[in-house]
Amino acid sequence: MSAGSSAGQESLRQFALAAQHERAARDAREAAGRYRAASVSEKQVARVLAPLSAAGYHFLPDRQWPGSRTAQVDLVMVGPGGVFIVDTKWWKDVVIAAGRVFRDQDDVTDEFDNLADLAFGTEGALGAVGLAPGEVRPIVVLAGRKGVKASIGTVDIVGEGDVLRHIASRGSRLTAVQVDTVLRAALSHFPVLGAAQPVNTMLPEPVIEAPSATIDESDLLSTDEVNSALLGGMLAAPVEEWMTFLHPDQSKLIRRNFNGPSRIRGAAGTGKTVIGLHRAAYLARSRPGKVLVTTYVRTLPTVLSSLMERMAPEVSDKVEFVSVHRFAHRVLSERGIRVNTNPTQANSAFKSAWFEVGAKGPLAAIEAKDRYWKEEIDHVIKGRGMTSFEDYANSARIGRRRRLSIDQRRDVWALYRSYEDRLRKAGINDFADQILLAAQSLRNDPLTEYSAVIVDEAQDLSCAMVGMLHSLVGDGADGFTLIGDGQQSIYPGGYTLAEVGISLAGRGVVMDTNYRNTAEVVAFANAMIAGDQFTDIEGTDQRADATKLVPRHGSAPVVVTCETVADHDFAMVNRIRAVASEVGTSFGDIGILGLTNATVDLVERACRAAGIPTVDLEKYDGRTIDAVKIGTVKRAKGLEFKQVLVPRLRTSQLYSNVRGPQPAEAAAIAINDIVRERDERDRRELYVAMTRARDGLWVGVIG
Repeated sequence: MSAGSSAGQESLRQFALAAQHERAARDAREAAGRYRAASVSEKQVARVLAPLSAAGYHFLPDRQWPGSRTAQVDLVMVGPGGVFIVDTKWWKDVVIAAGRVFRDQDDVTDEFDNLADLAFGTEGALGAVGLAPGEVRPIVVLAGRKGVKASIGTVDIVGEGDVLRHIASRGSRLTAVQVDTVLRAALSHFPVLGAAQPVNTMLPEPVIEAPSATIDESDLLSTDEVNSALLGGMLAAPVEEWMTFLHPDQSKLIRRNFNGPSRIRGAAGTGKTVIGLHRAAYLARSRPGKVLVTTYVRTLPTVLSSLMERMAPEVSDKVEFVSVHRFAHRVLSERGIRVNTNPTQANSAFKSAWFEVGAKGPLAAIEAKDRYWKEEIDHVIKGRGMTSFEDYANSARIGRRRRLSIDQRRDVWALYRSYEDRLRKAGINDFADQILLAAQSLRNDPLTEYSAVIVDEAQDLSCAMVGMLHSLVGDGADGFTLIGDGQQSIYPGGYTLAEVGISLAGRGVVMDTNYRNTAEVVAFANAMIAGDQFTDIEGTDQRADATKLVPRHGSAPVVVTCETVADHDFAMVNRIRAVASEVGTSFGDIGILGLTNATVDLVERACRAAGIPTVDLEKYDGRTIDAVKIGTVKRAKGLEFKQVLVPRLRTSQLYSNVRGPQPAEAAAIAINDIVRERDERDRRELYVAMTRARDGLWVGVIG
């Protein structure tokens, strides 16, 4: 080594070391600047949100990120509007476009994934105490900004000047007791962040001046705006408690993953429809594509849609509520397939076919009322999509008690062919045709816009309907969910999932706690169906699912027997006025449910004459209205009321059923299978009507 070379190398080493220290110092200064800005912005956001403490919110600042030793959560808030995980960003030049977030030229969208995952995990943890999914809201606050409102997946992005109003607008979704329950769980889930250790214990800790605020407060909310936001939140229409706070078992079920088609069943009042609503919202948040919620009842989807808008407005546009017939009609209309559904002309065509083919033949000797044979065609032949006599001859005819020989089935098939010929010649279709044509179109050209389908009151659908809906999503994970109770089927005929080619393979859940009714209402309603047996859609013969727990108690159902219609209606009006005067009950909390449209019309007329406001269930859309709701039992499926009145029953309809069915031997003598089938269906319909009552039940009998 030549003279001076070692000194030169040392000089280069020192220069390199100095450069390394300078880079480290520069990085440290930049990091310090970021932490300083973050400290200022986090404190400022906390100050902006402080007025919410007066509205019942609790603040958990600087909490430990669950599962991490060092990661920090800026702020967790627990209050009447739910749980909010707040992350403050000191970002300038932020652009939100096409579902992406850009900071300067950098795409920073992926930075929101961790916050979304944190919220998802928190949902699971707090679900253990009953908090429904969707009540944990991750929020990114852009410090110093106002007029920002966007979302990336499940993460809301708002400006600092908007965050107070954004949280307050959620209104009161939890009671004070529920807030305390959730707060205890949140304190456990988000532990206090441990104190940070100094980087170099050999150096004295420097004295750091407190950072000065750099936010233009003129861009934030004024005192009047703060008060307005708080008042607006307090006055926001509260969502019913059962929508946001569930039994822990229910909450876990909403987030449960199934690796194929699944079913949720249980007796009336066990919360099946509520679970279906929450599960629809959960699936809409957690996967791309739309979620379809459908049912047989034409009016129920409108009510469910209104509930979803109140419960989870952020995903209401991703959940579609439509009846199965309206869905089929839309599919055909959008594809240019002409269908002329005319129920009046279709019934006329059947009457003509019955008069010429059935009324004077062997079928009339079995059952003279043509209604039974129209049901056979609608629900057994067309409902199962049968296209040949061989299919019909070999069918099990689920739900039909009267056995038919092969010759009798030929007579039914002849009636069916005569009816079909008349429909074609008149250029009209019935509603069963609408389903079959839509199903065929979807087989030829499948829809791909839906990621999940939820079928409520699944026991009321036909085999063809279920097959059509299943084709939208197939056997994919969490794709197809059936909700219902075979004991609540009030339509003739039935089907089994095996006919549709659907296997649940252990993906069934039975709810056994009644969350709606009082024990007194449950006992009275159960007497209507005691001992009755039915074939479930899973292909098993069974009795009603047992309810293991009914935690609520109340007054015994009231049965009033009157000799005249006038006496009955007088007693009914008095009952309405009496319960409407009770604390916590108004006209809008009362439902009058009739077995026929004629009964509904007469009852509505009696109420109107007495000056009682009413609304037809045909027109009820799920929004609050101070009027007694009147409709048929079929229109009330999926709904509930604080008080229910079941009017104008005959003595035999109620009391023979309350005693329960006769022994099999006596029944075989006293009643034929067709009458027995009809009576069982009538009993199920009364059971459905009675179990709509949350707190009280009144039954009016004439005779």
